[in-house]
Amino acid sequence: MRQIILDTETTGLEPAQGHRIIEIGLVELQNRRPTGRTFHCYLNPERPVDEGAKAVHGLGDEFLAGQPKFATVADDFIAFIRGAELIAHNANFDVGFLDHELGRLPEKLLIADLAKVTDSLDLARKLHPGQRNSLDALCKRYAVDNSNREYHGALLDARLLADVYLAMTGGQGTLVLRADGHLPNAATDRPQRPRPTVTVPIVLATAQEQALHEAMLDRVTKASKGSCVFRTLP
Repeated sequence: MRQIILDTETTGLEPAQGHRIIEIGLVELQNRRPTGRTFHCYLNPERPVDEGAKAVHGLGDEFLAGQPKFATVADDFIAFIRGAELIAHNANFDVGFLDHELGRLPEKLLIADLAKVTDSLDLARKLHPGQRNSLDALCKRYAVDNSNREYHGALLDARLLADVYLAMTGGQGTLVLRADGHLPNAATDRPQRPRPTVTVPIVLATAQEQALHEAMLDRVTKASKGSCVFRTLP
């Protein structure tokens, strides 16, 4: 099972208003394990970045002007995600922008033509209804270290989301098959170690201790008007 964790940064909020992608970060998982393969690029959006967006990701016009355009990296991007499950936080946002960029190409592709999409935000809301489910909140909830996240960054956020997603869905991560195709049994598959022989000493009460015990039972019998349980036992 091949999964790709995705994050993007943009010039603003709405592709319909001409906003564009300026950064893409992808992290590959194979059978729920990071492979070490990533895809990362900054992009020239061919338009200014909104000040509100710049405050989030810190990427300005001068830096982005020297970066490649989306059409230049499109083939590598498509090859990286094709046939995988694409996982993004608030996926409609990222997919909307990617569809807009792909639609500018001669092929007029959509993300749905290339990959299945899973929204980790929807998953988080089902697992934690009524709670904050931003990436920062989930990092805190699942003890994922995001202390280096001064600004949003596509590759950094994709790596954080990979850790969060694996933690959220971790119940399935331990189902590792044995060589014979059966699930491991904690009771029978664990190596058996011989138990050491332990001799338990038997310590008898002394005559004085027995006398004190009987005296205590006499007081209990008197206080309970003859209902001392210890004296009724066989």
